[in-house]
Amino acid sequence: MTSPVPPRESDAAVLEAVATGIPAALSDLGHLVRIPGMAWPAFDQTQLQRSADAVAALASDTGVFDEVRVLRAAIPGTEEQGQPAVLATRAARNGKPTILLYAHHDVQPPGDDALWETPPFEPTVRDGRLYGRGAADDKAGIMSHIASIRAVSEVLGDDLELGIAMFIEGEEEYGSRSFAQFLSDNKDALRADAIVVADSGNWDSVTPGLTVSLRGNARFTMRVRTLDHASHSGMFGGAVPDAMMATVTLLSTLWNADGSVAVEGMTERDAPTPDYTEATLRDEAGLLPGTTPIGDGTILSRIWNKPSVTVIGIDATSVAAASNTLLPEVTVVISARVAPGQTGQEAYDALEGHLRAHAPFGAELTFSDVDLGDGFLVDTSGWAVALTRDAMRDGYGVAPVDLGVGGSIPFIADLVREFPAAQILVTGVEDPHSRAHSPNESLHLETFRHAVATEALLLARMNEAEL
Repeated sequence: MTSPVPPRESDAAVLEAVATGIPAALSDLGHLVRIPGMAWPAFDQTQLQRSADAVAALASDTGVFDEVRVLRAAIPGTEEQGQPAVLATRAARNGKPTILLYAHHDVQPPGDDALWETPPFEPTVRDGRLYGRGAADDKAGIMSHIASIRAVSEVLGDDLELGIAMFIEGEEEYGSRSFAQFLSDNKDALRADAIVVADSGNWDSVTPGLTVSLRGNARFTMRVRTLDHASHSGMFGGAVPDAMMATVTLLSTLWNADGSVAVEGMTERDAPTPDYTEATLRDEAGLLPGTTPIGDGTILSRIWNKPSVTVIGIDATSVAAASNTLLPEVTVVISARVAPGQTGQEAYDALEGHLRAHAPFGAELTFSDVDLGDGFLVDTSGWAVALTRDAMRDGYGVAPVDLGVGGSIPFIADLVREFPAAQILVTGVEDPHSRAHSPNESLHLETFRHAVATEALLLARMNEAEL
């Protein structure tokens, strides 16, 4: 493909169409936020279908797509079907390229409603932000696609010849269990020259970011057993190791004194990072005044380029039910983030080996529910990356920053496998204060406006490209 020349004369019209369309886009976003579509079986699955149908209706109403369908794919290794996804397609005309736009319509559970300042599924605007579960992650990603398509279609009309595929997944927060099968089932419809994954963030609320590296992940459940039944802590305490003692002792070996990961075989990536102060970390992460950061090296290298290990769940006797008893077993869920360049499998093998080698008092360990994902490094040399940076600069009015992200998007490895020739562009509408996955999740409204402007400019300029 030749490098396209941006049609600068159309920029003003595209940006005006974006500005005019933002109120409708935010209204539609509010309607999506009101739908509590969660992919976990414990939640009402009719809401997830309702969410998919609402997204399909928005795609159809653009008038751009040749076909819009709500589809499911099988979950490999099971007899189950995955959650409903929306696939909208239009064929390229006259030798133009095709772009695939990805986002997801499922959301994280809200957690404790008492921690929300306003109800999680009642979109609420205050102080320049839209609050609600999914307002940022990732229903704003959906609406950035819809709003940018609306704007470009309005300006270009019949001159819009760009091929567009839009894939809105329904189970990203639940592990994308049918994602790979969905790609395989719909490979021809999804094939594209560039892929925009609108599920990341920005440097701050005014500075856009193009995500160029992501950490991988290794999550698993570990059961620790030391007794075949519970025993009286007074009768046997001091001679018998209970499972909680063994678990606490074992888990403590995962970190060095400074909080960095102490697991041999988990690697680091050596790459420069932008300046980022401890004060910024404290502000964005909500670190308490007396709590110090952990790890070594620059702060962003710890988040972007080094591994981390977090205990995210534990099953043991609750405080309310506590008694003077030696616990026979404790179960924990461990979530590790893996430095770019190391596979999730390699990191998991290192973790399991470490835990088995350090199990105290001969404690019995059992591992299950292993979920692995690889990190990702973007090839930044392609024409689509250059075009995206230009669109970000003109959409935000500020030069973009190349970002690493400490989180993981494991399904990108599936995209790379199925579409090795496609350039993958990881963008997003979140800023560091969006609190995705947390109570009081929110979308910064100006960031959303700039993100829509960026994507609309990208689509308009890709429309000038020639295969």
